[in-house]
Amino acid sequence: MTSSSPLAAAVREALRDAADPALAPGQQAYMKSAMPFLGVRVPEARRLTREAARGIADADELRDAALELWRTAGHREERYAAQALMALRPLRGRLDMLDVHEEMVRTGAWWDHVDEVAHRLADLLDAHPAELAVELRVWADDEDFWVRRVAIIAQLQRKDATDRALLTDAIEPNLADPEFFIRKAIGWALRDFARTDPEWVRAFVDAHPGLSPLSRREALKHLG
Repeated sequence: MTSSSPLAAAVREALRDAADPALAPGQQAYMKSAMPFLGVRVPEARRLTREAARGIADADELRDAALELWRTAGHREERYAAQALMALRPLRGRLDMLDVHEEMVRTGAWWDHVDEVAHRLADLLDAHPAELAVELRVWADDEDFWVRRVAIIAQLQRKDATDRALLTDAIEPNLADPEFFIRKAIGWALRDFARTDPEWVRAFVDAHPGLSPLSRREALKHLG
């Protein structure tokens, strides 16, 4: 495949050189992916991507390479590489990259890609809390349940920095949603925050009898 981005071309070459075709069918089956795999484990795909991008500090160059890898991917590892580029320091916490993260959620539309974007949204909340909170409240009501999922889990591992009002506003519009990935996300977000503020989580669960059994069970999992 002809590449307009030298970085994207370098990443593709590194992934193909590292491919183990024997791994690929199992990876594809596990991820229930229509897109095939090359046979590169995710941590290795990320490492190879960081190595290929070493010394590149230009945000536009990194963004262009990420979008090229994402949009023209023939194998899922190329999309993992695109997301690894978006995690690099020159792009991390930049509000003008939100459209790229949103595209990856909407077109990735599966938990591996969506949950990786959640980490980038946490970076953005650290850098631009007011602006991103507005966006996430809109996302929490989106028609696309993957967009709603990422709004719910965007504060994972933020601990004391967690915006409790935002977490509430992300969960409440989704309480009645029967979708497994939404119910699991609600429980996950609450379970994670329970490590920081167990009393808040207990109070939230008590105040929301509409929580699904799955969400409630996950939320209270480590609270006894």
